[in-house]
Amino acid sequence: MTLVLRYSARSDRGLVRQNNQDSVYAGPRLLALADGMGGHAAGEVASKLVIAALVPLDDDEPGDDLLGELAEATAQGNDAITELVSEEPDLDGMGTTLTAVLFAGSRLGMVHVGDSRAYLFRDGVLTQITRDDTFVQSLIDEGRITEDEAASHPQRSLLLRALTGHDVEPALTVREARSGDRYLLCSDGLSGVVSAETLAEALTIADPQDCSDRLIELALKGGGPDNVTCIVADVVDVDYGEHDPIYGGAAGDGRPDRPPGDSAAARASAATLTRSEPESRPAPAVSETPRRGGAKRGRLRLALAALAVVALALIAVIAAKIYVDNQYYVASSGDQVAIYQGVPGTFLGVTLQEVVENPGLRIADLTPVARQQLSGDGIRVADLDGARATVARLGAEQMLPPCQPAVLPGTVPPAGAPQPGVSAPTAAPGVAGPAPVASPTTTEPQVPGRDCRQVP
Repeated sequence: MTLVLRYSARSDRGLVRQNNQDSVYAGPRLLALADGMGGHAAGEVASKLVIAALVPLDDDEPGDDLLGELAEATAQGNDAITELVSEEPDLDGMGTTLTAVLFAGSRLGMVHVGDSRAYLFRDGVLTQITRDDTFVQSLIDEGRITEDEAASHPQRSLLLRALTGHDVEPALTVREARSGDRYLLCSDGLSGVVSAETLAEALTIADPQDCSDRLIELALKGGGPDNVTCIVADVVDVDYGEHDPIYGGAAGDGRPDRPPGDSAAARASAATLTRSEPESRPAPAVSETPRRGGAKRGRLRLALAALAVVALALIAVIAAKIYVDNQYYVASSGDQVAIYQGVPGTFLGVTLQEVVENPGLRIADLTPVARQQLSGDGIRVADLDGARATVARLGAEQMLPPCQPAVLPGTVPPAGAPQPGVSAPTAAPGVAGPAPVASPTTTEPQVPGRDCRQVP
């Protein structure tokens, strides 16, 4: 089964407005409608910019990420508005709604922001498949007013969301497409004038072109108070569908409209109001500004990516600093034992440790084993208290004995002190011991720092 689109599009200035701020595009894969807003022709500029940003989606087969493609194109259109306003501040305040469908066989993706609408006409039942981003719709959702009251509410045209160059999150949905489905996309110039029942009746007209003509006629018969634009598209199971793109409204460059209808109001306005008609023609080169917007968006993404890298690096530095500040070890510092905060070594020329306490313990007073432990990276400990405990243990267990004073030849050692080279025989109990006798052996002299420690 091959599902394709058969479509028609119409746009009319209406019977009151002096210009058409709606823009519309219909093609084999893309249906898009934008209702511009803002004075001094700014609304029509905004709608053209956004439609131009979406038109390239019709050039190739859509990928698997329908919503991603629609979201990206919509963002480019919004960026184009931002850029143009920055260049021409008089256009500040312009904006546009957007309702667009990207068709891919059995699936279609839809993007929506504002109060333009999309309807599905399936098996004779008309269903609105978009939600109006308006103040009165919020009141309806809250149960404060009814649908009938909303139709005459003084703030029924107040939009809560639109594409104005500021950040906005459009609604994105994916739907299943079935053979026999008919889709209607329209501006509020149609939905705000023609009832849902009358719309459903008109949508029974088989030919899309005749159907869209009838819808425009109904809006004009209803007074045509606003620009009115519509797309009628059928999902059909045939080998080939429509292939000529249709541009209309502001995007149609002011080409003549089809006859406005035979109502009295229409005939009266025809003598004074000029019109514009959608025309099947090759796509114009209207995508330059959105591409500049897309480039700007690309630069913004690169800048954000760079900021993210810097932020991650900063977080890593902070985490490393916290880690280093919570490390302690005991090691030598010159000829002294010291307590260090940090870790041994350097990083990119930065020293990663500092002496926080000097307990006053000399390296030379410790055993060779203790000195070996304190060399290099020293003795790692859990915290500062652990470092202090390690120093206390070294002082209690790893100190060399005090050096004995040297005894010169011919001198008598202090009472009770052994004499170098003299042994004292052991006396029997109760018997006076013999006088010390000289021994032929002699003791090696003590070496401070190796055998003993100097005591001040």
